[in-house]
Amino acid sequence: MYAPDDPTRYQEVLVSPMYLAGSNGTGEAGFAPVAHWPHQYLDEGPCQLLVTSPDQRIRIGWFGDDFELWKISAAEDAFSAPRWTATFNHVTPAEMVAALTAALVQDYDEAIASDTPGRFLTGPTVPWRDTVRPLTDAGWNLDGTAELGTVEIIAPDDQAGILIDRRGYGSDRTTVELWAGPPGWGTRAEATFTARTPSHLIAATAAVMAKSTPVVRERHQVDRRMQHLVTMTPVASATPIAEAQVSRAPTPLDVRRTAVTQAVHRAARAPRTAADLRVMAAQSRSTGAVQKRTGHSAPATSARLPASSPTPRRGR
Repeated sequence: MYAPDDPTRYQEVLVSPMYLAGSNGTGEAGFAPVAHWPHQYLDEGPCQLLVTSPDQRIRIGWFGDDFELWKISAAEDAFSAPRWTATFNHVTPAEMVAALTAALVQDYDEAIASDTPGRFLTGPTVPWRDTVRPLTDAGWNLDGTAELGTVEIIAPDDQAGILIDRRGYGSDRTTVELWAGPPGWGTRAEATFTARTPSHLIAATAAVMAKSTPVVRERHQVDRRMQHLVTMTPVASATPIAEAQVSRAPTPLDVRRTAVTQAVHRAARAPRTAADLRVMAAQSRSTGAVQKRTGHSAPATSARLPASSPTPRRGR
């Protein structure tokens, strides 16, 4: 554990692979795709925040004090029992949840536009390979030692996988589990999906695990037992490189500032045009006015307006 006065405790770091970064405890990333959907903050009961689609067919619950931190489901209508349920535990990075919520928003928008029930209610496809394709395409491998009736695909570092259980029946049973990290409280991330979850939604959630993009965490949020399995780069040292790669088109204000600066510089060097003379005359009048007000000679200054304003620092 970090001491309360440890200066590195709250240092922001970029953590990779993402699936071993753990949760930052807020869930902000998972709710970002549905920020425009209705929110209900609940004072009583284990569910602290419920976000639903406008017609309440899709429900996203945040259980901030539970082991199962997220419960996401979809139903035929606002009053029906869930057709399928996805659950994410307290170690699962919210960025994985965001992959599912973003896919649900896309499905919902398409359903409204086409006046159809929506792909989020279609159910799983028959070939299990559709579910794991984003992972196998990224080099994850089939585990030949998996139990009979199950399929397991393992990450190249052996620290994450997806388990598909094709045994048994029942619409409410868990058939797919995404996992990352060694077994144990605080180290194993788990996301489970019940039998009728559409395959493309599981695939969308799995796909983000195959990406190499790191995520931001405070150093103390990465479990000590996981630190030898991840790469942590201080954000402060990575930011200048990232900012140096950012370019943007000049704004109209930038263009005007550049034009004024160039005119002043031309006039200071050698007045050759009527426009240059007018610039110098304006500068002379301004200097004389200052001398009259103060009774002292005003120091010669040149305006050094930036050709472009600084690139804004990107927030989290």
